[in-house]
Amino acid sequence: MPEEVLTRRDFLRRICGICLNFAFLSSSTIFFSDRKAHSKTLLNNSFEPSYLRLLTRNELKAKAEALWEIMESCELCPRRCGINRLKGKSGFCRAPGATLMVSGFSPHFGEERCLVGYGGSGTIFLTHCNLRCVFCQNWEISHLGRGSKTTIEELAEMMLTLQKLGCHNINVVTPTHYSPHIVKALEIAAKRGLRLPIVYNTSGWERVEILKILDGIVDIYLPDFKYWDSEKAAKYSSGASSYPELTKKAILEMHRQVGVAKPANDGILRRGLIIRHLVMPNDVAGSEQVMEWIAKNLPKDTYVNIMSQYTPLFKAFDYPEIGRRITRKEYEKVVLKAKKLGLTNLDIQGFQWLVKSKSKEEAIS
Repeated sequence: MPEEVLTRRDFLRRICGICLNFAFLSSSTIFFSDRKAHSKTLLNNSFEPSYLRLLTRNELKAKAEALWEIMESCELCPRRCGINRLKGKSGFCRAPGATLMVSGFSPHFGEERCLVGYGGSGTIFLTHCNLRCVFCQNWEISHLGRGSKTTIEELAEMMLTLQKLGCHNINVVTPTHYSPHIVKALEIAAKRGLRLPIVYNTSGWERVEILKILDGIVDIYLPDFKYWDSEKAAKYSSGASSYPELTKKAILEMHRQVGVAKPANDGILRRGLIIRHLVMPNDVAGSEQVMEWIAKNLPKDTYVNIMSQYTPLFKAFDYPEIGRRITRKEYEKVVLKAKKLGLTNLDIQGFQWLVKSKSKEEAIS
């Protein structure tokens, strides 16, 4: 056979390939062994989720049944459709009766740092939504309901799998209309060894009456505070004019239940309230007023995530005022306002935007 001619380019390509394969195998071995060790450490810590106390008193089951019965004339969310989901009827959220639909579940590394930690946030994406914003980034899930039918037992197994993978929490996304299913699954999972805090990842538009049933179940509340103005809420979130009023009440109730978010020594949060606020173009969200309300009605060290990632998606381009990304000045203005109000626990995004604002911040202070 003729001798193979190895060019300089081929030689470098092969050497790079060998190096990359070696690096991948080495890092994979370390990664999975570290995750396994981390998972054991996680379960050996002194934290005990609040729902375990309800489980021992058989109250977790009672709360699950109370929520399930509400679906007979559904009033789980502020829409209060009154339809019988137990007979397969669908209300405004479009959830298929009492059938649970899940889009997916996995360790998620895009949440707040204190939720992500090393092992990720154990996120379960639930389908459909009672708010249906025109700019929703997950519109395929929330509006179209893309997902799979899932039993209560399967949901419980998802929770346990995420724990085995080393996640720091169980993060249920858009949970409002599926709260009965979540609590039923939680009871099953807790009996099988689930020990992670529950993150209630919500739009913020909740009924206080339902939140009171969840008292003692949820360890971490993660609500949005989307709008200050009711007309804006109605315009961009399918007629939800009561959003500002009800979200304020809901956040106060959430704070009453879990208090200020204070991560442990390892940097991981296991209990508390995190408020998310998305800065929108042309001050559509009323961001400064939202910061003023938080500063006036909650402790100054309340965890507030001021989000900069607004992107016009789905139907946003039908509304010229929200058909673009935000500017540095728009985001900067909200951050400086929050600091001036004395809010001390801010999760600030867009750091590169704020480098040039240091002198302005000092001038304000």
